[in-house]
Amino acid sequence: MFAVVEKKIDVGAMIEDASRPDCGAICTFVGTTRVDESGENSVEYLEYEAYRPMADRKLEEIGAEIRGRWDVGYVSIVHRIGRVDPGEASVAIVVASPRRGPAFEASRYAIERIKEVVPIWKREVWSDGYVWVGSQVGTRPPG
Repeated sequence: MFAVVEKKIDVGAMIEDASRPDCGAICTFVGTTRVDESGENSVEYLEYEAYRPMADRKLEEIGAEIRGRWDVGYVSIVHRIGRVDPGEASVAIVVASPRRGPAFEASRYAIERIKEVVPIWKREVWSDGYVWVGSQVGTRPPG
């Protein structure tokens, strides 16, 4: 599954879908909203926007890249859009492979590629304002 969704991500279901007898490793990466109180502003929640048709296609391309580079039996990437409160998942990546090394490497690759090529933007909302943060290298957020 490669999708941009507007609802909470069911990470448990993703892991269950990845379970297979030929794979001894399932690596899961879940990116969550955190409250960063190190600066003047504290993040209250995040909002994500995406150019949906291209974002879905780019997630699929990342999956194909992973299958071409590593020995994996399963890969799934789901990214949420809309409001994401602290502690909730923004993105989930699940990779199953016969051995742990490729699963770890492919997971790491997936999150880095998402930031490079998928047209998804994040707005950090604080008690006294907000800022758009482009997720794609070299792009500008909407508005």
